[in-house]
Amino acid sequence: MPKSKGQQLKEIAILDILKTYSDEENPVSAGTIIEKLAEKGIEVERKAVYRGIDALIDYGSDILFTRTPKAGYYLLDKLFELPEIYLLTDAVQAASFITVKKTRDLVKKLDSMLSEGERRKREKGLYIDNGHKCENEEIFYNIDILSRAINENKKVCLTYTVRKISKDRKIINENREYKISPYALIWQNEHYYLVANNEKYDNLMHIRLDRARKINIIKENVRHFSEVSIYKDKFDVADYAAKSFQMYSGKSTKIELKCKEEILEQVVDRFSDKIFIRNLEDGWFTFSTNVNLSAGLVNWIMQFADSIVVKSPEELTDMLKARTEAIRSMYE
Repeated sequence: MPKSKGQQLKEIAILDILKTYSDEENPVSAGTIIEKLAEKGIEVERKAVYRGIDALIDYGSDILFTRTPKAGYYLLDKLFELPEIYLLTDAVQAASFITVKKTRDLVKKLDSMLSEGERRKREKGLYIDNGHKCENEEIFYNIDILSRAINENKKVCLTYTVRKISKDRKIINENREYKISPYALIWQNEHYYLVANNEKYDNLMHIRLDRARKINIIKENVRHFSEVSIYKDKFDVADYAAKSFQMYSGKSTKIELKCKEEILEQVVDRFSDKIFIRNLEDGWFTFSTNVNLSAGLVNWIMQFADSIVVKSPEELTDMLKARTEAIRSMYE
């Protein structure tokens, strides 16, 4: 007698049940599998369940039988381990450039990789802070469009939104139109940024993707990055991100800093443990590195007050003096 369609899909249905309902702490018995198959319109006997599980194991599925905490089967070969799912879920929740709707969609997809028991445990600690999420639903499509433009070396046109205060003291949005050459996408400071060149200027600009809309690829080839940056043959995204502070643009400059040992962790977090320490004396260490000279760098140094002394260049020292004087004058 030929098998019914349900019988033909029995093994697939058993695998789906194990993915959905089983984990190491919640094994599924053959009886439960029979009940779940019946809910799908597949009537089987217990022996058929055993044969189906054996067939799945022969095919390569990592299905184990246990007697603790109760007798039953569970699936071991899931795409992600439970801690990995938690890690990815936390990252999605924390990313401010992902909208509330997209956050819920992504968390739901991650949830589909968990068993019911694992999902219940994770939901107890799930919280989505709507207050810090962006509202631009285009952002994921824009990442795809910009990735294609970068790969194809094509310019893009886009609308960029900045906030302004109106005459009646309301916060309003002002739209600006740009035609730019895109070079790289960087995730930093909880935002996605596009590093690009505005054709009107000879430098790099940073565009927050949550504020960009209506992005279109145009037929014009990009302006080569060697004309507006220090890079010649390849735009080194990792190097550029490491040199940029708070995604402020600026010219690449060698700086020398003298720092107290007590802030070594913060220095290494920012510059990596590859820095070469030149001097070590009286609780201070000195090192040099190349970074983009910018207001972002000044902000980073000032947060450590008297724990960092700028040895060079003089231009950076002058920037710090000017910022300090500006702050002092505000309180006179």
